[in-house]
Amino acid sequence: MPLPGFLFDRMRADIRQQMDGVLALSGQLSRHRLTPDAEACVQSVAEAALNVRRLLEAVEDLRALEGGVRFDPQPTALRELMDGVNERWRRKAAALNVTLLVSYDGDPEASAMADSQRLMQLFDGFISEALSGRSRGAVEASLTVLNTEAGVRLVGRVRGGREAAWDSDPDLRFRAVEARLGLEAALGVLLARRILADLKGDVRLQANAGAPDTAVFELEMASVATAAPTHASAGGPARPIHILVVDDNATNRMVAQSLVEMFNCTSEAAEDGVEAVEAAARGRFDLILMDIKMPRMDGVAATRAIRALPEPVGSTPVIALTANADPEDVVGYLAAGMNGVVGKPMKPDQLLAAMQQALGDTQALDAAAA
Repeated sequence: MPLPGFLFDRMRADIRQQMDGVLALSGQLSRHRLTPDAEACVQSVAEAALNVRRLLEAVEDLRALEGGVRFDPQPTALRELMDGVNERWRRKAAALNVTLLVSYDGDPEASAMADSQRLMQLFDGFISEALSGRSRGAVEASLTVLNTEAGVRLVGRVRGGREAAWDSDPDLRFRAVEARLGLEAALGVLLARRILADLKGDVRLQANAGAPDTAVFELEMASVATAAPTHASAGGPARPIHILVVDDNATNRMVAQSLVEMFNCTSEAAEDGVEAVEAAARGRFDLILMDIKMPRMDGVAATRAIRALPEPVGSTPVIALTANADPEDVVGYLAAGMNGVVGKPMKPDQLLAAMQQALGDTQALDAAAA
């Protein structure tokens, strides 16, 4: 009996959420003073979790190829994107006796409204193809960011591998990548083609005398600022946003708090809606991240109770954190007084965008911060 689609999606979401929890906990452990052996173990756990998450992404993307690639544009720091490319591929390249050279050319603060995961997958496809054709030497990957009237132009380059690899027979290319890098990487080559086509990007081969060709792709994106949110106290400097994280699952709380720390925010935690209302009433928080399904009092009931508190506490922005983010569910959360919804497992760029929107729309925060 085939696995129902909704059950497959729920299992996939649960596995991804658990892997995000493992990564968050590994990150917390890595900040402690550990022996060299313990550090190596923590790093191995984190790499295993990343591998599982990428395998899930490969399965999702394989299904997506049938109905078209879905994009989720969010504020994306482009220099950090290339840092991620380097981190993702340098060890794999070294294991193949190939040196990976990653570079960025452009404004260090440049950002774009883009799906960072899809852009990463685009580089994955090019780099996989280049690595499949090299047993030594170097593969070069670069991103140049140019300002335009409409936003920014991204020019990506990957040099290495076989000559004219991008235009070679698709079946031969797939088998070559699979043989050297595995099924996930081979699927990534196919996905990169589809991503580029769906983004209406251009690709060309640039000949290099006596060396492998360079695959060059260009994309047009809207620019956007991605500064982390802060509040300015009256007559004083900006201070970090202080956030209440509400979730009955300890791992989920750890994940959320780790993410807000990435945005230079501070946080406290509550384990259910009752604790959330009590904590909110003390008026210390600029924003509340609220789980939906919790014992004693769920997130919807807690939000309604917070909205009934005196101002300015009653206007504290509340963002729902939930695996149930269907349109009808979202309507109900917003009707209860929530300011936004972020699906689980959480993605940093989605959470940051929701935080920025909620904080920008809540004028009462300025009075609370004063």
